[in-house]
Amino acid sequence: MKNLRVAARYAKSLLDLAQDQNKLDVIKGDVDNLQEMLGNRDFYLLMKSPIVSPAKKKSILESIFSAAKLDEMTTAFARILITKGRESNLPEIVSAFQQQYKSLKNITSVQITSATPLTEVEMHDIRAKLLASEATGQEVDIETTIDESLIGGFVLEYNGKVYDGSVAHKLKEIRKEFSKPNIYVSQIDQS
Repeated sequence: MKNLRVAARYAKSLLDLAQDQNKLDVIKGDVDNLQEMLGNRDFYLLMKSPIVSPAKKKSILESIFSAAKLDEMTTAFARILITKGRESNLPEIVSAFQQQYKSLKNITSVQITSATPLTEVEMHDIRAKLLASEATGQEVDIETTIDESLIGGFVLEYNGKVYDGSVAHKLKEIRKEFSKPNIYVSQIDQS
């Protein structure tokens, strides 16, 4: 739990500094790049490693960030993390920054799991209905995944709410109904 609080504070500092210097969108792009870099196992392990010296980490990050053309503010932020011994918290800081950015920009994250890939028209319709419902922010960030076990339909999750419109869920509900005692059959047996 402590790491999440630390990550939230560092993310807030970066977000506030980016706003103050009118670089919010640039830094958001850099944080997106960092998130992608952290998907690389070697980079992730480098950030988490207590064995690699801080000087070596700074040198490596300077090279990587220079090649990726990240903003100087992002590079300076990474240097501070290493100096303070907080580079191992970078994945959590990136995640906290993403959440705080979405909150600031009134963006709602929506997770859609479907049995088959959704078409552009279906995605557009879902986005339009979510925005019209006023249950979401002014913008909707949709992430999709495929789960063939749903058979058909989709499961939509946002703001802690779940709408399950899958065929598998409907079949489960029907099974539950059929497992209840049938009052009509019992009345026929009595006559």
